[in-house]
Amino acid sequence: MSLADTITDWRRGATIYQIYPRSFADSNGDGIGDLPGITAKLDYVAALNVDAIWLSPFFVSPMKDFGYDISDPIDVDPIFGRLADFDALLERAHALGLKVIIDQVYSHVSDRHPWFQESRASRCNPRADWFVWADPKPDGSPPNNWQSVFYGPSWTWDARRGQYFLHNFLPEQPDLNTTNPEVQAALLSIARFWLDRGVDGFRLDAVNFLMHDEALRDNPPELEDRPKTRPFDFQRHVHNQSNPRIAEFLERLQAVVDERPGRMTVAEVGGDHALGEMREFTRGPRRLNTAYGFDFLYAADVTAERIRAAMEGWSPEQADGGWPSWAFSNHDTPRAISRWWSETACEAAARLALLLLVSLRGNIFLYQGEELGLPQAEVPFERLRDAEAIANWPSTLGRDGARTPMPWSRTAPHAGFSTNAPWLPLDPRHAARAVDVQVDDPDSVLSFARRALALRRDRPELRQGGLRMLAAPAPLIAFERGDAGAPLTCVFNPGEAQAVDFPAPGRRVLLGVCGVEPGPAPGRLGPLQGYVAETL
Repeated sequence: MSLADTITDWRRGATIYQIYPRSFADSNGDGIGDLPGITAKLDYVAALNVDAIWLSPFFVSPMKDFGYDISDPIDVDPIFGRLADFDALLERAHALGLKVIIDQVYSHVSDRHPWFQESRASRCNPRADWFVWADPKPDGSPPNNWQSVFYGPSWTWDARRGQYFLHNFLPEQPDLNTTNPEVQAALLSIARFWLDRGVDGFRLDAVNFLMHDEALRDNPPELEDRPKTRPFDFQRHVHNQSNPRIAEFLERLQAVVDERPGRMTVAEVGGDHALGEMREFTRGPRRLNTAYGFDFLYAADVTAERIRAAMEGWSPEQADGGWPSWAFSNHDTPRAISRWWSETACEAAARLALLLLVSLRGNIFLYQGEELGLPQAEVPFERLRDAEAIANWPSTLGRDGARTPMPWSRTAPHAGFSTNAPWLPLDPRHAARAVDVQVDDPDSVLSFARRALALRRDRPELRQGGLRMLAAPAPLIAFERGDAGAPLTCVFNPGEAQAVDFPAPGRRVLLGVCGVEPGPAPGRLGPLQGYVAETL
């Protein structure tokens, strides 16, 4: 029996390890990670005590957005291997007891996709209405004021149609018209293809961009006083996303997924109204299993109030309450330990962040390298590859610094990721934290990560129990996990400078960080100390 099957429903309380294929392991020496490389490292992943892996896109793509611009959604891009390589990966993962979740991108495709090539050819072909086309204003300007996530207007002129097409991301990523029943049927066919192949679920990219206001009304300005680094930030996105009809399509999708019991769906939802949308997309038995929010992914710090707000949004007492998923880092955001703590605190902060993450109520996503304590990599401007990072440099840290190659060996060329120069440069600080440096060291961050993830696997209080915040002096974060009897007590001091008193008599530490050892719970927590304790 696999670890994922030891709980009645593995989809509640799962630990999912995110793999960014370009940067995980390169098997053929071209400097780009691939599917055979992932397969060769699955024993390492299984030893982490996780339940599943999530693979970011590996489909055929021109790679303008590194795989999120898909030109063939039912085949593997040659840089990653072949469809047979995916089948081999899936077989090996299942043999190790790992579920496999893959990305699905339904809001847009690549402009190289045959659907778009046909749609743009004329206004009267079979796929003419498969994308969002609109006439210009009388003065020739775009149909409305919508702005793309990356930069500039959401509209690009196409001379063949004599119209603008909508793209909420890059111009090379035209938006599908998912209100069209034929488009929906085509998307569901893609889902069936991968389900029939044996995948265990889908992470659904940019779900709240799936549909738009058909009247194409202008978005109102964003009047809240907050940092604005892109044109996108100057608007309230009430018409180009978050359409109420999205939930209807998600019910159709979930019905397809539910034809194969035990498969998972998780929605990625960002934006100003993410909590309400996530709850709507997961409300009741006919919608998605869980939603993946940005409560921590862009946060500048981690505090008790931030934890409280995130958890209260998913209170089990709320009617039709959905199930949340949490992540501190991923391929789109700077790594959490670099956002929340100083460089000198890196080692201790990595442990504290890991223990805090495994203690949260919901599913958790661990991004490759978090288990090694990798900080955000430094990538010089001339080596940046990501369009968003280049466009917004130096206002944001960008995404490339979180996407650099996984370090496997400290002394091997390119840290063992590849035999040739990788697509993004390796940060020397990462090589010093390589897997081979840590794997046999009982005091390493990697060894601690394994213990923390095993604790979550073995304790039902952490996987599926309730969460109740405890009163504690700042900057402490304190809560209980468990629904009845003797809940676990979880206490963390994310501060780097001060010790704080928190008496917890009658508690025995199961796992602690930064000098907190198993045994009686301490009454005072120093900087970056924390623990999970049971009642004696």
